[in-house]
Amino acid sequence: MSGAPTPPPNLDEIRRLLTDLSGPDTEAHAAAEHHQTQLTKPAGALGRLEELAIWLATWQGGHPPRLERPLTAVFAGNHGIAARGVSAFPPEVTAQMVKNFLDGGAAVNQLCGFADSDLRVYEMALDEPTADFSEAPAMSDEDCARAMSYGMLAVEDGIDVLMLGEMGIGNTTSAAALCHALFGGQAADWVGRGTGIDEANLARKVALVEAAVARHRDALTDPLEALRHFGGLELAAIAGAVLAARRARVPVLLDGYTCTAAAAVLFALDPAALDHCQVAHASAEPGHRRLLRRLDKRALLDLDMRLGEASGAVLALLLLKAAVACHTGMATFAQASVSGKA
Repeated sequence: MSGAPTPPPNLDEIRRLLTDLSGPDTEAHAAAEHHQTQLTKPAGALGRLEELAIWLATWQGGHPPRLERPLTAVFAGNHGIAARGVSAFPPEVTAQMVKNFLDGGAAVNQLCGFADSDLRVYEMALDEPTADFSEAPAMSDEDCARAMSYGMLAVEDGIDVLMLGEMGIGNTTSAAALCHALFGGQAADWVGRGTGIDEANLARKVALVEAAVARHRDALTDPLEALRHFGGLELAAIAGAVLAARRARVPVLLDGYTCTAAAAVLFALDPAALDHCQVAHASAEPGHRRLLRRLDKRALLDLDMRLGEASGAVLALLLLKAAVACHTGMATFAQASVSGKA
C-alpha cells in the first residue's frame, strides 16, 4: 500500500526552519583567534584577512579553516515585471545566458576556472516567469516555498564555502521592490539602472516599484510574504540556499545587489541570520550600498561591478584563499625563533 501523497511545500515550513539556526562554533573561533596571535606579524597587520580566517573557522565549525572544496551556485529565473520595459535586454536573454554558462562562455566560468571552484547552474522554470508584481503577487505561497526548498539542495555535503549568484532579466527591479518593502524609504532609494537603462526607463522603473509596494503593502505580514510578492524564483532559491548553509554550518559569499537582497529577507526575520555570510563586493547599483548599511555589512571588494552571475563572489574567494594560506602556512614566533612583542 502506498503512503499518503507528500503535501506541497509551504512558507510555514520555512518559518519553522528559521527558529532552529546553527550558531557559531565558539571553540573553533577561539582556536583561530589564538593562532593568529602566534603568527610572525604584528597583531592585526593582515587586517581583514585575519578576520576572514577566523570567520571561516567559526562557521565551518573547526580549526584550521579549509578551502579544499568551494562551490559556486548560480540560480536563473524569469520575471513577469520584465515585460514592463525595466531592462535594457529582453527576457529571452536569461535562457540564452544560461546556455552560455553551460557552454563555458560567461565571466563566471572563467573566474571559477581561475579560482578553482566547482560551478552549478540551476534553471528555475525559465518558460514560466513569475507574475508581474505590479498587478499581482509574483509567486504563490507554494511556488515561493518550492523555490526556496530547491535552493536548499545547492548546499552539497562536504563543501567548504558557497558562492551564490543569479541571472534573471528584470531582477534588479525585483530586488529594489523587495528592499523597499523590507526597509522602507523611497522607491528611488533602491532603484538603479540595472543592465543600463536610460533616463525614461529608469523613471518608469521607479514608478513601478513605488506603485507595486503601495499596492501590496497591507498583505506584507512578514518578510517571507515580501519575498513572495516581489521576489523571483531565483531570489527565493538564493534565500533557501543561505538558510540551508546556515543550518549545515557552511560559510557563504553573497554576490551583488540582487543576491544580497534575497538574503536580506532572512536578516529581516532574524538580524543574526546572515552572520555566516560575507558580501563579496559592493555593486555599482546604488541600492546595494544602502542595503549594506542596513545589514551592517562591509563588502570585501569594491570594483564598480554590476554583472551578477556570482562574478564578484568568485573573485572574493581568492581573498578567502589568501586568508587561509596565511593563517595555515605562516610560521609562529616560536617556530621561526622570532622574538615577540616587547
